[in-house]
Amino acid sequence: MSRESRGNGRTVQGIRGWLVPIGILVIAGLLIVLVILQLRPEDPAADTDTDSVDGITVVPSDVPDLTQLEYRDPADVQAAGPVDAPVALVVYSDYQCAFCAKWTHSTLPEMMKYAEAGDLRIEWRDINMYGPSSERASSAAHAAGLQGKYWEFHDALYPGGEHLTEAQLTTESLVDIAAELGLDPDRFAADMDSPAVQELVARIAQEGRDLGVTGTPSFLLAGRPLVGAQPTSVFIDAVEAALREAEK
Repeated sequence: MSRESRGNGRTVQGIRGWLVPIGILVIAGLLIVLVILQLRPEDPAADTDTDSVDGITVVPSDVPDLTQLEYRDPADVQAAGPVDAPVALVVYSDYQCAFCAKWTHSTLPEMMKYAEAGDLRIEWRDINMYGPSSERASSAAHAAGLQGKYWEFHDALYPGGEHLTEAQLTTESLVDIAAELGLDPDRFAADMDSPAVQELVARIAQEGRDLGVTGTPSFLLAGRPLVGAQPTSVFIDAVEAALREAEK
């Protein structure tokens, strides 16, 4: 189905349907703050109150299920893998985050293999911690997605596992990247600055902040928070465990 046929209005309507009740967001925020605190070396609870694998902390199994925060929207251009995949990975990121760039370069390709196999739904969300340049990059990536090339543009913003400089995230530079990828540059520029895309980008970022995400990258895997750009093997093990759990 053509992304163009959905239009910007569809994406804005979709995000309204994705938002969860405030009560759930408050609970989720408290949980993610707890995870961040437990990652601190001086916190003795880090070894006793949570499961931990190679430094990545997972909230205990008796906390509320946060799978409600998965969009699972077929119109989401910032997603990969089937809508009904048994496990979902939600990624909270920023296009000026060095660790996000490294994770994208080293681990995302392995996660994409699970998505291509139909086992994983990957949903990318930008929280734009670093101001206007991050917001502009996020709007640009979404605009590329409206022409069916979100992931290609996404990768171009993290070349070789590095993030672009602020000077490389000007509107002119982003339009040049779009043109190099074969996108319609005029349509891209119009979509990037459209009220619909601007509203969508702001809503997603605010949702992440309401959730309590204060550092990037942060993740929800099968409804459970994970924090940090940990080694690829940690994510593979976590996805495999989530798939086994989903089969029960």
